[in-house]
Amino acid sequence: MSPKPKQEKLTEAFDFGKAYKELEEIVEWFEREDVDLDEGLKKFERGLQLAKSCKSRLKDVENKVTEIKAKFSEMDDGREQVALM
Repeated sequence: MSPKPKQEKLTEAFDFGKAYKELEEIVEWFEREDVDLDEGLKKFERGLQLAKSCKSRLKDVENKVTEIKAKFSEMDDGREQVALM
């Protein structure tokens, strides 16, 4: 039986730093001159999986930042209204 693909790790507990580092390593691997075609195909697929997961995580963080900013903006608006009274 073959080992489980690394993709399953991403769904358990996504570590952005580790994923980004692995993605950088894949890019560096492709920049070498002695690239094996079959291994390259596997690394290309893994790279796309990592890029998709990183992009999704960044979008989640962006949405959370927007939510936090809106929350504090509402709080500031409330304080301004009280100060005007």
